[in-house]
Amino acid sequence: MARYIFKLPDLGEGTVESEIAEWRVKPGDVVKSEQPLVDMMTDKATVEITSPVSGRIVSIGGKPGDMIPVGAELVVFETAEETPAAAKPAPEKKVSAAAPADLPAAGSDEGLLTSPAVRRRAKEAGVDLARVQGTGPQGRITQDDLDAHLAGRGATATSGGEFEEIAVIGLRRKIAEKMAESKRHIPHFGYVEEVDMKALESLRQDLNEARDANQPKLTYLPFLILALVRVLKDFPQCNAHFDDARNVVKRFRPVHVGIATQTEGGLMVPVVRHAERMDLRQCAAEIARVAEAARAGSAKREELSGSTITLTSLGALGGIVSTPVINRPEVAIIGVNKAELRPVVREDQVVPRLMMNLSSSFDHRVVDGYDAARMIQALKALLEDPAGLMG
Repeated sequence: MARYIFKLPDLGEGTVESEIAEWRVKPGDVVKSEQPLVDMMTDKATVEITSPVSGRIVSIGGKPGDMIPVGAELVVFETAEETPAAAKPAPEKKVSAAAPADLPAAGSDEGLLTSPAVRRRAKEAGVDLARVQGTGPQGRITQDDLDAHLAGRGATATSGGEFEEIAVIGLRRKIAEKMAESKRHIPHFGYVEEVDMKALESLRQDLNEARDANQPKLTYLPFLILALVRVLKDFPQCNAHFDDARNVVKRFRPVHVGIATQTEGGLMVPVVRHAERMDLRQCAAEIARVAEAARAGSAKREELSGSTITLTSLGALGGIVSTPVINRPEVAIIGVNKAELRPVVREDQVVPRLMMNLSSSFDHRVVDGYDAARMIQALKALLEDPAGLMG
């Protein structure tokens, strides 16, 4: 028998360290070459590391939440005397930062379909997933299923008290760090305006009725993106990044729109690239594609970075007003609130109209309040008279 030390490989794009998100194995396990070992999280994605050799695991280098530098000892194997030094790391499979693909795990819950995020949370809460009823496809256990199980059994405790402690690691830690960094560095200011959506809603319904079976259903987002593309030509300071270390503003000619998307693992921002080249249907299809890739865990690294301005919407849960946090290093974010019937005055009459608020945040170092207001007013004008978007 021989020992083989497997070190954390370079995961690309200048990564010098990454975080252990979830171990798929433990000391004593016997594994085969190319079997998943561990999920490592970089700034942009979770990377599945597979075994370079077959053998028994002697030790592993850290626990979930630990940061491991490239080149550090990750796993020590005991192998047959088959020149393990000649073995090469198996190809790494990149998956979404939301969570790696659903895979059965070893242990008492072997064979259960769920995500690593659910599995990790269940472990932290002391829940045996075999006792949780899964409502997803093929009995897959979702976050909602785990929530229902926890609610049904009452208070959860880590050490006998009426509370639970959840380690902030993985994607949740990345989200926390990024949000704190954004608020710490950027002097946000907000601007809220209401938009009469009657004409746009009528147009949207007509276009949905006329769509082909293979075309996605139109939401408000593609209309917003097309309007944003038009408006940003006159307000290029809003389609920009601010490099505060160099004190340089980088204005972009292309419009790469980030779409803030809630996934099972947390908030992600897939990107609709070159929105300025798209028509309404193309934009709708691309929104649907990147959002689904983010939720399914199949988004590529380049699909989760590089946005120049971001749209965020909670749909029917969007509330009346929100205070979105800028996606640093961008300088603007547009928050879409819910559309609802409200009493408004038209020609001295109070009438019901479908109204929606836009709640936007800007970086005051780069965008003046006057320019932000003019930009949102221009966006409002296009949305209230959407015929111009179809030309």
